Amino acid sequence: MELNKLVRKKIRELNSYSTARDEEGERISIYLDANENPFENGVNRYPDPKQSDLKKIISSIYNVPVKNIFAGNGSDEAIDLLYRVFCEPKSDNVLSISPTYGMYKVAAQINDVEFREILLEDDFSMNPEKMLTAADSNTKLIFVCSPNNPTGNIIDENSIIKIANNFDGIVVIDEAYCEFSRKPGFVGKIGSHPNIVVLRTLSKAWGMAGLRIGFAIADERITTFLSSVKYPYNIGSDTLSLAMKYLKRSPVSKIEKIISERKRVSAQLENLIDVEKVFPSDANFILVKFKDSSSIYKKLAENGISVRDRSNQPKCDNCLRLTIGLPEENNKLLNVLSGQNRNKDINEARRAFIERRTKETYVSLKMEFDGNSLSSIHTNLPFFDHMLEQLAFHSGVSMTLNVDGDIEVDDHHTIEDSAIVIGEAISQALGEKKGITRYGFMLPMDDCMAQAAIDLGGRAFLNWDVKFARDSIGGMSTEMFQHFFYSLAIASKSTIYISAKGDNDHHKAESIFKAFARALKMAIKQDENNFEIPTTKGLL
Repeated sequence: MELNKLVRKKIRELNSYSTARDEEGERISIYLDANENPFENGVNRYPDPKQSDLKKIISSIYNVPVKNIFAGNGSDEAIDLLYRVFCEPKSDNVLSISPTYGMYKVAAQINDVEFREILLEDDFSMNPEKMLTAADSNTKLIFVCSPNNPTGNIIDENSIIKIANNFDGIVVIDEAYCEFSRKPGFVGKIGSHPNIVVLRTLSKAWGMAGLRIGFAIADERITTFLSSVKYPYNIGSDTLSLAMKYLKRSPVSKIEKIISERKRVSAQLENLIDVEKVFPSDANFILVKFKDSSSIYKKLAENGISVRDRSNQPKCDNCLRLTIGLPEENNKLLNVLSGQNRNKDINEARRAFIERRTKETYVSLKMEFDGNSLSSIHTNLPFFDHMLEQLAFHSGVSMTLNVDGDIEVDDHHTIEDSAIVIGEAISQALGEKKGITRYGFMLPMDDCMAQAAIDLGGRAFLNWDVKFARDSIGGMSTEMFQHFFYSLAIASKSTIYISAKGDNDHHKAESIFKAFARALKMAIKQDENNFEIPTTKGLL
């Protein structure tokens, strides 16, 4: 591959912007080069322009040298830079399969480059001969998304290799969804095929869409050109820090759950009368052909479900793209499509979504009072997860809670902020509180005697009569149980009384959560014949 002939003359001759820190490296300890504010607050300094530490982690994950990695502000930055490096505006052209990810075409329009679309076959496979025939001496890039978006299928490996072996330009393989396919992809082939650029992202399988980080993995000469064209500090310091933190946590279990849900949802969709075809998928979404996609789209939107209408794409008539969500979200989708869901307005639904971000934690919670009591709890404190799962199950409340906290310091902030968010969600889901029972009381459970009483009337107070013999249970400090319920009482504006006795501290803690959950279940129950707020003296 004669790379210099492919790269634009102006890019070859570019005197790219360079920072002093690029030039001097790690020996600098006093920074007087970038006109920064010298007073430390955590973000007063510019981030590493080379993203060296992040690339080292990516290098170990994908088993490629750091020199072969370009880190960008999402894969979209890499796509745009590939145009700017290789495509001369108004004269060069780019090929892409169709239907596929829309940003390839948008980037072509922005960079004033001709965009040629080659239709996939009826089974969404790619014909390599058609791609190669459509290329000419001015074709610089060929984009292949695999698994493809929106069709969900893997593009045949031999077809891609045939194009790479017979094309004088750059073959860009977008593998944003590769982790859901059980196929290795092309990262391991860049050594033998220097004209291949592989795009990967942290947005999908790694669950970091909000951070906007993507990678181009390619021949060192290509990543060097991409780095010379990018803006100096294209990824922020907080973003880099969070990405490196989350990359330490394997996404394998969550990927497996998504794949399992993909199979389950696909199988159930195939039995619905409004569905004509469910296309096979190797991604975290499913393309579904309906008899009337517009009416289905409207029906889902009316029930608070957002999906992607792809019916305007080639070969996708009446098709909607459905992302695989959490089990309870998928159940809601299936219930709406099967006609089993009773449409509720937002007040009747009694649900809440709360996010809380502090210096120490990030907490997100979806709660639904009248759900199916399914829970998905991830606080990185296993015993605490177990307690909250008991709370969800015994209260009949659906909870999806995800917490990233400073548990390497201790468990305090994770537990406290979880309690605050749960309390706020209870308050939000209650709405005007009309029709609820308001009061709840629970008697002993298991081998321990636990009692819990609750009043959702709006007065925040906790009475706690529990003693533990041990300092911790399952790695969780026992003093945090009282603090959890105190924080929950304050955040939910509830009066809570809890007492418990017993010899086994583990059972005692579990019985407290179960008792509270049962009391909560009683208190949030709605009386179909009563639309007021009960008090000890009657109704308000």
